[in-house]
Amino acid sequence: MQDTLSKFTKKTVALHWIVAIVFIALLIIGIYMVENEAYELYGIHKSVGVIILLFAIYRVIWRMSNGFPKPLGSPSPSMHKLAKFVHYLLIIGTILMPISGIIMSAMGGYGVAVFGLELVAANPDPSNPMEMIAINESIAFIAHTVHGLGGNILMLAVILHIAGALKHHIIDKDGTLKRMLGNELK
Repeated sequence: MQDTLSKFTKKTVALHWIVAIVFIALLIIGIYMVENEAYELYGIHKSVGVIILLFAIYRVIWRMSNGFPKPLGSPSPSMHKLAKFVHYLLIIGTILMPISGIIMSAMGGYGVAVFGLELVAANPDPSNPMEMIAINESIAFIAHTVHGLGGNILMLAVILHIAGALKHHIIDKDGTLKRMLGNELK
């Protein structure tokens, strides 16, 4: 079943909201971890990040095979371009953030585990097992930079996306938000 102008499939709606809610939560947790040095949350953050990557990849494949939804109403060309740009940022961000996080952790020597299931082993310093030895500092640094900058860009894209959804709902009253909630437009 494919999305139509008047109704999105349950799969489209579910994938959108699962990825959206989890990414917003991960962004909030990520900010909290960094600002408060809450190292105890890193394992949860990484585990959920790896899992949501699978959902994000599936969502991208679904979106590409299903096509991008047609806008409701008649948006101005500049607003339509902005909306497309924000959607692309969101799609790229939902793939790039977990990948950069995985690379950052693995190459930084911290390993990658999903709720205790080790995917990439940590590389502890033999003289001090509490310290990790980077596998590749340069790649870890690049991934760290991408992850940090990507998080900021993704937060801005989420804010713009929510603002656009509210504009559609409150000002345009065109049914875009209702469609994304799984309702059929009449």
